[in-house]
Amino acid sequence: MREDATGARAGIMTTAHGEVPTPVFMPVGTQGTVKAMTGGELRAAGCAILLGNTYHLSVRPGEALIQRLGGLHRFMHWDGAILTDSGGFQVFSLGANAKISDEGAVFRSHLDGAPILLTPERSVRIQEALGSDIMMVLDECPALPATRARLLEAMDRTTRWARRSLEARRPGGGALFGIVQGGTDPELRTRHAREIASLGFDGHAIGGVSVGEDREAVRAVVALTAPLLPAERPRYLMGMGRPEEIVESIGRGIDLFDCVMPTRNARNGQLFTSGGIVNIKNALYAEDPRPLDPECDCETCRNYSRAYLRHLFKAGEILASRLNTIHNVRHFVGVAQRAREAVLEGRFAAFRDAFLERALALRAAEDREDSVEGDAP
Repeated sequence: MREDATGARAGIMTTAHGEVPTPVFMPVGTQGTVKAMTGGELRAAGCAILLGNTYHLSVRPGEALIQRLGGLHRFMHWDGAILTDSGGFQVFSLGANAKISDEGAVFRSHLDGAPILLTPERSVRIQEALGSDIMMVLDECPALPATRARLLEAMDRTTRWARRSLEARRPGGGALFGIVQGGTDPELRTRHAREIASLGFDGHAIGGVSVGEDREAVRAVVALTAPLLPAERPRYLMGMGRPEEIVESIGRGIDLFDCVMPTRNARNGQLFTSGGIVNIKNALYAEDPRPLDPECDCETCRNYSRAYLRHLFKAGEILASRLNTIHNVRHFVGVAQRAREAVLEGRFAAFRDAFLERALALRAAEDREDSVEGDAP
């Protein structure tokens, strides 16, 4: 592990499916696929690890089927590492009428309405059947804002579930990460970080930072929590974020990131580039012969013009989603890779400051541009 004077870290995370250089961005492959991309395209984009989801894969096609067919890696033709979310966030996002008790969470399938009981033990069993390289414990993720009493209840339950998850894991399985909750309350975050860190997990995650709080609150939570987690083990910031959030959080000692933004926004025509966000549907790109991002080495930028990408998007062609996603994933993965290089070369502070200054200037320019751009039919 190499640590920069800022606290940014560069290391190697060893898994059963290869080494993962950190810091690293993990594209989200919720249902066993990063939407619109093949395994080969993900490798070409520089991906070393993907994220899958316990809940979604358990309801369709089912972890037993995936296990019979050789595990998730073989099923989706991916030879790199896989981290699986526990399903806890789906209880939060899909379970409007979920009933949570110390036993677990009872909610209804989004497919057929069938009742589902997800316990800490069940979550671990599903992830083991999938063959995950990194498994996450089931946690309770309260929506914010929340009362201190509600945060404390969820935090204490998460600790009890964490202990049960450790007891449930079988020898020879994947690594198991604990999750720190506590909302935006500094005292609760501190207490919970110390509780979870004391249990002996293989790595640790900061949870509850994409559930309704503002960006300044997230910064404060990350700055407080990261140094409380064991320095020799990976630190994962769940569900974050924009490129500038990634760079900023790397400077606070975070190693792993995931977010649906590059894939979801690609399908909606929003593309992240070194020159700022490009909304490819806008009329000013109709006759633009330039590559999307001249600083990018992805297939999209090497071979296609902005005019063509806009044409595909306006025509509703499937290729639009594919080319847009290839670029956005490469951009996010590349941001983490460049940050890693800066840490290894002892220049992360300069890299971070320049990156964030440029991002701020580009955001201001985008706001001005959005006020005058049109979208031709």
